[in-house]
Amino acid sequence: MRTVVICGGGPKNELMSFQSYSNDEDIVFIGADRGAITLLELGLMPTEAVGDFDSLSSEELMYLQQSIKSLNPVSSEKDETDAELAIAKALTFKPTHIVITGVTGGRLDHFMAVLNSVYRFQTNYPHITFKIVNKWNELFLLSAGDHELVKNKDLPYVSFFSFQGIISNVTLTGFKYDVAEETIELGNARFTSNELLYEVGSISFTSGICLVIRSSDE
Repeated sequence: MRTVVICGGGPKNELMSFQSYSNDEDIVFIGADRGAITLLELGLMPTEAVGDFDSLSSEELMYLQQSIKSLNPVSSEKDETDAELAIAKALTFKPTHIVITGVTGGRLDHFMAVLNSVYRFQTNYPHITFKIVNKWNELFLLSAGDHELVKNKDLPYVSFFSFQGIISNVTLTGFKYDVAEETIELGNARFTSNELLYEVGSISFTSGICLVIRSSDE
């Protein structure tokens, strides 16, 4: 198993904890634009840094050039976002998991761009697990089928939304509110803030793309 962690340039106070990754030699860190500076400030050496780096001062850019062996600057006039370029770079490491942080705070258009990029990459690479993570939440997408969810005491609340199409024949087991053969339509918020009662629960459905958000109050 190989995990690639991508750090964007969002506010530092929304970043996930890097503690579980910092001592793992098989973890690859990629900085997207200012996220490369953030990683260095946290004592984590990016394997790659990608982006147009237009948010950096000339001194900060020089700092990156002196610190990181693989720096991949691109023109600011481009079709891809910096996060999208970072995800594409992450794929070259043949990961099983891609975790993206530093992208949910600040500008909401940037967050929506990342979420839509994750949807596209998850669709094209179904064997890889993609997650967007911050200090209080993790987001991921599920396609139709049967899926296990392991209880996470740090993120006790689990919500389900339709990201594409109608989520048909939804069955939840092991939750505070189990359901059988229900439907989640676009705009439906009824499946917000459920909780796992056991160590492992499950969701199954037969159509659509489901957005899962696991959250904490703290």
